[in-house]
Amino acid sequence: MVDWSGGNDTGPAPRTDAIWVCVARDGRAEEPVYLRNRRVAEDWLAALFEAEREAGRRVLAGFDFPFGYPSGFAEAITGQPNPFALWSWLQERIEDSPKTNNRFDLAGEINRRFGGQGPFWFNGLKRDIDGLPRRKTEYKNPFPERREAETRAKGAFSCWQLGGTGAVGSQVLMGLPVLARLRARFDAAVWPFEPLDKSVAFVEIWPSLTLGAAPEGRIKDAWQVAEIARAVSSLDPKKLHDILAVDQPEEGWIFGLGFEDDLRAAAAQPPRLSNSCFALPPGVHWTPVREALDLLNARISPVTRTTRCQVADATGHVVAEDVVAPRSNPPLPNTAVDGYGFAGGRGEGVHCLPLAEGRAAAGDRPGALHRGTAVRVLTGAALPEGVDTVVLQEDVTLQDGQIAFRGPIKPGANTRAAGEDVAAGDIALQQGTRVGAAEAALLAAVGVREVEVRERLRVAVISTGAELIEPGEAAAPGQIFDANRPMLLEVIRRFGHAPVDLGIVPDDRMALSDRLDQAATEADLILTSGGASSGDEDHVSALLKQAGAMALWRIAIKPGRPLALGVWSGVPVFGLPGNPVAAMTCTLVFARPAMARLAGEPWREPQGFEVPAGFTKNKKPGRSEFLRARLRDGRAEVFASEGSGRISGLSWAEGLVELPHEAMEIRPGTLVRYIPFGSFGL
Repeated sequence: MVDWSGGNDTGPAPRTDAIWVCVARDGRAEEPVYLRNRRVAEDWLAALFEAEREAGRRVLAGFDFPFGYPSGFAEAITGQPNPFALWSWLQERIEDSPKTNNRFDLAGEINRRFGGQGPFWFNGLKRDIDGLPRRKTEYKNPFPERREAETRAKGAFSCWQLGGTGAVGSQVLMGLPVLARLRARFDAAVWPFEPLDKSVAFVEIWPSLTLGAAPEGRIKDAWQVAEIARAVSSLDPKKLHDILAVDQPEEGWIFGLGFEDDLRAAAAQPPRLSNSCFALPPGVHWTPVREALDLLNARISPVTRTTRCQVADATGHVVAEDVVAPRSNPPLPNTAVDGYGFAGGRGEGVHCLPLAEGRAAAGDRPGALHRGTAVRVLTGAALPEGVDTVVLQEDVTLQDGQIAFRGPIKPGANTRAAGEDVAAGDIALQQGTRVGAAEAALLAAVGVREVEVRERLRVAVISTGAELIEPGEAAAPGQIFDANRPMLLEVIRRFGHAPVDLGIVPDDRMALSDRLDQAATEADLILTSGGASSGDEDHVSALLKQAGAMALWRIAIKPGRPLALGVWSGVPVFGLPGNPVAAMTCTLVFARPAMARLAGEPWREPQGFEVPAGFTKNKKPGRSEFLRARLRDGRAEVFASEGSGRISGLSWAEGLVELPHEAMEIRPGTLVRYIPFGSFGL
């Protein structure tokens, strides 16, 4: 996506009203690129098109200016109603260098052909140009004022206006010659004038058709090209085909006109993960737990959509952007106690002050106090002007209209400064914070009414295996009840996400493929249990491998080891072991921090504590081990059996003891790392 400019070189530093470009692939936008003038931009675009064509990829290049003029203009200028004839005509006559161009002079020359009062208007030069009105007064246009697309696109500017906020006329005059050269060089197709059957296609896109103001602190042009590029690249191919099905052979058209809701829906979708995001480096066999966690942290990013909601409805959601306090808390200096307020502190000895009439209570409008007097103040009251110190009422005697108290008392005692908690303009909550009761109270206290939050991460849970049946059903020999799904669904709820129960799938590859398709439409993350290894009946691994988006992470961990990671229709999949203890362990250690990151929270390690061991164990090197454990009398006890089939050990435990990758000899009293389940969010 290219945001064009009709002006001169904009200098070395990125700025607004300049040329900005952003490349997006599969719904993921790269960093926007600042290009200081049209020569630099043309060279940059040519290099991009060349590289993409050599790589066998196709390019949809969007430009934010009209590709044609209202009907009749091309024929009046060139003798034929062909927009490309007009492109060539302009290419031959436009003179362009980084510091100067002749666009206003050429517009005046065109106007003189039609009486000298139109169709173009606005002169940005200090000198007058014959035939080019500076303003629209006495302006006469021999052609339609707008293209049909501009009559339907609210807020769109006419291509005849060459300057002023939002005008696009200069971009057209200075952009079409560049497109004419690039079209010839790369045999590009131009929409909607030609079939898009070439490796490079030019499409007219107007970002403001669906986008509003940029977030605070962002350059609007840079933000818009990134948002539009990401949205268009994530469109369903059928929807893209429908949007491009336009017949406007002379005037051109604005991409997405009539499909604004579809573009907004695409823009609201977060970036999807790439199919290769979980790929391991060549030669990797057994991955230590620490390395696996670092790889996950580096390769995933938030996938949940954002929305605005009332503070009262924000609890449980993750803040999508920094929340700036519109008001200080407290808004005014106030008293922390019931007592008497006056100006300045006092030294040693007894002090007497006359008492002013009235009092200051919470909610009262602040008054004023004469210096040398005191006033009655109640807890939470805004301090009257002239009061900066309060003495407690129990330290005061009151007699004959005056108070007496014994010093010393420091200036500012028993008061709260305005904004001492949070000042107006400060960040009240940082992006990525999950809103709980305390956070909701803080937002309310600083006057925030609405907040941008992320929707809850939707996590689909699928159990696989021909041996599984629902709890309570009649079990045939060899069948077992599905313990993983109820366990994982509850874990997901405890983590603050939205579980999606997709039931049991037997060992049938087609059935599992259909269920994964369903999960990809209903969830942002898929958790499967069973079928994560590489055997004949491990269909999760096989399907992900077949989709070209599978990595079997053999992790040096006990219990657990195989963890199938992949992407199905853009949705990440965590293939957990089928054993319940291993499934729970891998969920806590790997899936929990990954879920938080996908939901928009920071990556967080669980808080562990060094405690004396209450057990004996000789641990071999080569893998990390997580033992079901609990604290008793200040020591970590571990479950009697390390067998990962003993589900009762999960209920018995209150946390995990993490033993390192290296060898370790443990005796009672040896310090070990204990992680309570509460540190995992359970």
